Amino acid sequence: MKDTQTGTEGAIGGPSDPTLGEWRKAERERLIAARLAVSAETRAGMSRAIAASLGSIIGPLEGRTISVYWPFRGEPDLRPWWSEVVEQGASIALPVVIKKAAPLEFRAYRPGEPLEKGVWNIPVPALGASVLPDVTIAPLVGFDADCFRLGYGGGFFDRTLAAMAQKPLTIGVGYDFQRMASIRPQPYDVPMDVIVTECSVLKP
Repeated sequence: MKDTQTGTEGAIGGPSDPTLGEWRKAERERLIAARLAVSAETRAGMSRAIAASLGSIIGPLEGRTISVYWPFRGEPDLRPWWSEVVEQGASIALPVVIKKAAPLEFRAYRPGEPLEKGVWNIPVPALGASVLPDVTIAPLVGFDADCFRLGYGGGFFDRTLAAMAQKPLTIGVGYDFQRMASIRPQPYDVPMDVIVTECSVLKP
């Protein structure tokens, strides 16, 4: 997550703290490697366990807009759950990077609609209208007991939440082995309301 004022990651002692940035980079690499080392079959089972917990956390789905994500580099794959969400009367949206250092846009999406390649070649809706989600589900690289989320370092998610007039329910999802003692949060880091793994539900 980047310092939204300086454009550099870290702000412990001044405009930028290379020690924090280097530490977070190393932790990302370690945790992503651990995630990719898990077999696809095992990850699928963990993803199903995460999806099973989401309904009770979110509550009634009808009439609500749920922002989900397209899985990337071993992240929990919740795509089978999307159909269940739609069947229960909710709409789903996917986040889209519009430009660097800008908030994300959420575009409406229904499974089967056309997609195009976005940043890092992650599929995004080609035609969906811009919407404001009631619930945002975000993958994480790491997390701590205070529900702070370590992401990929672009700061998009924190910047988006800071720009929204009404903050949605924010749910971070990942695997239990991604738990950290602390992500060393900074003032620009926004904690999740809930973090869900395959074996735990964590609230700050």
